Parts: sequence; C-alpha cells; structure tokens
Amino acid sequence: MSTILFELGCEELPPKSLKPLRDALQTSVTEQLSAAEITFDSIKAFATPRRLAIQIEGISDKQPDRTEQKRGPAIKAAFDSDGNPTRAAIGFAKGLGIEASELTTINTDKGDYVGFEQTISGQATTELLPAIFQTALDSLPIAKRMRSGASRNEFVRPVQWVVLMQDDTVIDATIQGHETGSQTRGHRFHSPDYHDIAHANDYEQLLDGLKVVADFDKRQMLIKNQVKALADEVNSDAIVPQDLLDEVTALVDFPIALRASFEARFLQVPQEALISTMQADQKYFCLTDKTGKLQPYFIFITNIESKDPNQIIEGNEKVVRPRLADAEFFFLQDQKQPLFALTESLKTRVFQDKLGTIWEKSERIAKLAAFIATLMQQQGHDINVDDTVRAGILSKADLASSLVGEYPELQGIAGTYYARLNEEPEAVAASLEEQYLPKFSGDVLPQTPVGICLALADRLDTLVGIFAIDQAPTGSKDPFSLRRSAIGILRILIEKQLPINLVALVEQAIKGYSDAEGTKIAKMGDTFTQVMAFLNSRYRAMYTEQGVSVDTIQAVQAINPHMPLDF
Repeated sequence: MSTILFELGCEELPPKSLKPLRDALQTSVTEQLSAAEITFDSIKAFATPRRLAIQIEGISDKQPDRTEQKRGPAIKAAFDSDGNPTRAAIGFAKGLGIEASELTTINTDKGDYVGFEQTISGQATTELLPAIFQTALDSLPIAKRMRSGASRNEFVRPVQWVVLMQDDTVIDATIQGHETGSQTRGHRFHSPDYHDIAHANDYEQLLDGLKVVADFDKRQMLIKNQVKALADEVNSDAIVPQDLLDEVTALVDFPIALRASFEARFLQVPQEALISTMQADQKYFCLTDKTGKLQPYFIFITNIESKDPNQIIEGNEKVVRPRLADAEFFFLQDQKQPLFALTESLKTRVFQDKLGTIWEKSERIAKLAAFIATLMQQQGHDINVDDTVRAGILSKADLASSLVGEYPELQGIAGTYYARLNEEPEAVAASLEEQYLPKFSGDVLPQTPVGICLALADRLDTLVGIFAIDQAPTGSKDPFSLRRSAIGILRILIEKQLPINLVALVEQAIKGYSDAEGTKIAKMGDTFTQVMAFLNSRYRAMYTEQGVSVDTIQAVQAINPHMPLDF
C-alpha cells in the first residue's frame, strides 16, 4: 500500500468552474480505479486558482491476478481413437503457446471440451495511473479548450507543471505534454518558486507553508469564519450567497478577509441595487443589521497577506464608490418622472412578436388580475379591485427604468420602491415585487391579495400566449420557463387555499388575447386544451418532488379535478 499524488499546475483557472472541475476529476479517477480493480483507502481532490490535484492513500500496488479459462474443441474432435491429439487440439494448444499435453478437460452441460486455465498477472498500478489521469483530464467538463505554444495538448488554461508521485518516487510519464516531476509551486506572490515534494503524504502541509490552502472546502471555511468575525465586530450579519462564496474561494490561495466602508448617503438607494453591484461586480460580502437593513460596510477577500492592510482597504473603498454612485444616479434619474410615465415607452417595447407589446401585456394582466380579484372578493377576501387594476397597469413599468436597465434582477423590486415614492396605495406597491414570486422551486409565495392576483395573471397570460403561437416547451427546451410558471400557478392556488377553477382562469386569459388588438394570433385553436393538459401534467412533477407516489397522482388525475385545491 502506498500514497499517490497527482498535481496539474496551470495558469489561473476560471473561478466559476474550479469546484465542478475538482469534483469531476475525483469522480473520473475513482471510477477508473474501480473499473481497473485497483483498491484504495481514501481519495481526496484539491483545487486552487492554479492547480488541480488528487491524493490517493492506501492504494494497492497492482491489479489482482486473474484466472482465464480458454475452451477449445470437443474431446471427440481433439483426440483420435488412440488418444493422440488431433490437428485441432495441436493447433489450439499452439495458439496458446503451450504443448497439447498441457491441455485439460472442461466439463459442460453441452459436453466435454479441451481447455486451458492460465493466470494473468495484474498490471502494476504505476503503469496504469498515467493513462487514468490523462483520461480524467480529457473528460473534464470544459466548454472551451485551448492550446498553448507549439503544444498539441488542449486544456482550459496553459499547463505549467505536472506532479505524479508514489510515496517519495516520481512516476515517470508524460501528461498534457509535460514530463512528470516532484516539484510544485506555492503562492504566486508569497512563494512563487518551485519547491520539491519529499513525499506524497507531505503535499497539503507543504503547500500550507507556501501560503496555499490546497483544500477548497477548508479554504472556504476559513473565509466564512473570517467574514463572520468581521461582521460580528460591527454587530452585523453578512450576506453570503453560496455561489458568491464558491467563486471567491476559487479566486484565492490564501484568504485574508478585510472590512471596508462606504458613505452612508448611498443607503438612500434601494439596497438591492447596492448589494447587486457589490456582489456581482466587486465580489464583496455585504453587511446588514439584525432587521436585514443594509449597513455602510462590506467585506472583501484578498489573496495577499499585506503588511499594510489599510492601503488595500482604501483601494477597495475607492473602487466601489463609482459603482455605488452609478446606482445612485440611476435611482435619482428615474425619480424625475412618476412610475406611470414610464409605461409610455412600454408601448414600443415588444413582449413577443406575435403577442404585442409589453404595454399590451400590462393591460391584459390588469384585466385578468381584476377578474381574479373579483373571485377572491366573492370568497370573502379583503381586496380592492381598483387597486388590482392599478397594479396591473404599473406591473411592468419599471422595465423602462434606468435602474432595471442596469440591474435587470431588480425588476419588480424597483417598481415597489418607485410606487411608494409616488405614494401609490401600499397594496399596489407591494404587489409589484410580489408578482414575480415564486422565482424558483421552494421560493416564497406572494403574501398580499393584490400580489397573488398579479402573480397568477402574469403567468397565465404568458402561458396562454406562448401556447397560442405554438412555442410550447419541448424536451429540455423551455425558453419562456413555462414549466416553472405552471408550477407557480398551482402552488399559489393550493398553498393560499384559493378554491378557484382553473378552467375559468384559462378561459379568461384566452379572452384577454381574443379582445386585444395588438396580437397577431389568427385563432386560439386548441390552446385551451393544450394549456389545461400542460397544467395537469405539472401536478405530477410537483407532487413527485414532495414524495407522493405516481400511482396516487394518476388516481387523482383520473377524476379530472379542475380546482388545484381539490387535488
């Protein structure tokens, strides 16, 4: 038993791909070792900005020997009446490189045959590993590969060194066009030279001393702990999205967290805009107070252990200031006119070529939302139909705002801010953000009655329109996210306990298109049947995810319930 170390050193890897590349490399090597019947105690993958590595402990020295049985001609054909081998037996033995006298008898249900059992020695692990690692690299999920210099080998980034060792010995091979060795490199700035690896077991400890935390998960935990400690110092909570944390972890070898600040005047800007620009553009972790209100601080991760951290902090504060000033400018610029005024430009913005403009969609949403509000009102819900119509008219207004133009993810959120600044009814303002809920599986639902109406109307309008122009989802293609929209409709009706007939909703949505002038739909055709079938098919997807058996779902569907609440 021994320890194997493989390391591929290269130029900086794409940060968003680092973790998937690490996982894919480990999976491929594990599967190949299993297929080759090479056993091991443990396998661990490492990933830093400039390396991918695998360490395998307790690996067997060779494949197990195996016995192989070769069957030849039948006994009757192999020997003559005097018991001498025939030409058939002699030829069979010659093909195996043995004498006919070494042949044995193999008994089967179909009769007796001559044969031979031979032991095939397992191949040495060190002979197999170069091909295993090269195959693993070739199979990595890399969208675009590149060649560097005169090399014909391709990889996501130019390869600079390759390590392949068994304990303290180099396994000589050529991988990615590079001769294997036992030298690695440390931190690009703190320890840039090559360093010898004395033993494969020393790898992680050696890199620690070279200012490289090779273990991705360990590096990520260091970042989380440092961020939390800095946030606690100012009695705040850090916003740490997993995708941002993964990306930042992939950008550094030796993480050092620092806290900086920005002018409090920027807090008048919608905090979602500030958070968006700091996360997306700067890779910063934002801080909020215990109520979720943004604080004038941010935490960033540096890859350098600086002797003067304040200089780095000041540099980041200078960099972020123009970003926040841009968000402030867009926010103030939008306030020069009321939210409703933005709807004018929606009249020239196409929703879909055959389905009219975004303004026409807003009008359809307003009418359909009013229809739903009336139904809810009849069922005893406290909802104002006029507010619902107003919300529908304003539902897409913020798409024409400068803020959403710069930060598309703020659609709805910006509308809510502007509606409140314009002193629109709170029911109207809140619904503009809620119309997009739920945004993903398991997301929260709209809470206000008007928000519920808008969320249902928007999804139903899109669903009916796209089916009417024959662009329903096919296979894995769903460019308009209709599957997600359909599940959103069902979730809202079921979880909000709304006894509303789906047939009535779909018919009313179709009527919205039939009454409209801007659409180019000659006839609705089988749209109703197709949309109802599509919605019914989503029950299975939704409830299967919740652990309900397919048989139970099909039994309920056989009754053909038209109210999701009855399902």
